[in-house]
Amino acid sequence: MKKGWSTVFLVLALSLLVTGCASEQKSSEKKKIKEDSREVFAMDTYMTLKAYGENCSEALDEAVGEIQRLDQMFTTGSKESEIGILNENGSEILSGEGRYLFSVSKEIFDRTEGAFDITVYPLMQEWGFTDQKYQVPSKEKIQELVKNVGMEKISYDEESGLISLPEGVKIDFGGIAKGYTSQRVMDIFQKYQLTGGLVSLGGNVQTYGTKPDGSKFVVAIEDPFGNEDYVGTLNITDKTVITSGGYERFFEQDGVTYHHILNPETGYPAESGLKSVTIVNENGTMADGLSTALFVMGKEKAIQYWKNYGGSNSFDFILVEDNGNVVISSGLADSFEADRDVDIVK
Repeated sequence: MKKGWSTVFLVLALSLLVTGCASEQKSSEKKKIKEDSREVFAMDTYMTLKAYGENCSEALDEAVGEIQRLDQMFTTGSKESEIGILNENGSEILSGEGRYLFSVSKEIFDRTEGAFDITVYPLMQEWGFTDQKYQVPSKEKIQELVKNVGMEKISYDEESGLISLPEGVKIDFGGIAKGYTSQRVMDIFQKYQLTGGLVSLGGNVQTYGTKPDGSKFVVAIEDPFGNEDYVGTLNITDKTVITSGGYERFFEQDGVTYHHILNPETGYPAESGLKSVTIVNENGTMADGLSTALFVMGKEKAIQYWKNYGGSNSFDFILVEDNGNVVISSGLADSFEADRDVDIVK
């Protein structure tokens, strides 16, 4: 039995241009932009933050505090967290942030016809993906738990924020919380008027501004087959890049590999013909949920969803199929570079 974790590789290539050091050239020297970094473990993953600008250290200190606050608020591992109280008692008045995450989750759930569903949490527990105590549940147990899956079963009052869960229903914002967290870090970077920065939360990367030399960030998408370092690279600024794939977290039993992205309809790991899905857009929260949803949906439905709701004005995607074929949406045609043939969807 083994487990695999993925990391989106960052190709930062920071080459700071510093001119002259002789006394007669001092007047023409460029001022070096301040930079700082932090590492923190939260939300069950190692996170790296980098910031550039006059107030970079202060911004990073606040960002780390914000990450820890959100981790405590939305973790399912504590009965004292907002989600822990809800799952324990069956009802709770959500905070403003909880309401936002619920509304985005419901929007994605409705638009993808349930491909993204925060009520799969009991199934995730049964498979052991929440505590690494992996097992293949019995067919009868899965059928029992699937009956309680579906956001339509939740009672929610938008005005008061009161949410009520039927017996047997539990939720987890884990499939969307990291995206929201990276989004909040960007808000803090903007507050401190930084020139640039980025945050890497496991498979989630979000960028702000530019590198010190004024160039865009280069984010490399990991090869889900492990044959190469990466599938290709993206040149971006003020964007989030979030990848979901069956190679990220999995276990093997009796020669069969089981990954953590469950199909809410069947209760089993999704078999969609896709190895990984990367979403690129400005909204980290939406991108996080969509990367999971499109993985469950598969290539054809994912492309149709993009045509219905995406387009270059909303989000773009990189799909890696089980056969190794790479498909990207047209909005990435000028920013995605790869040493392989790529199909472009228009």
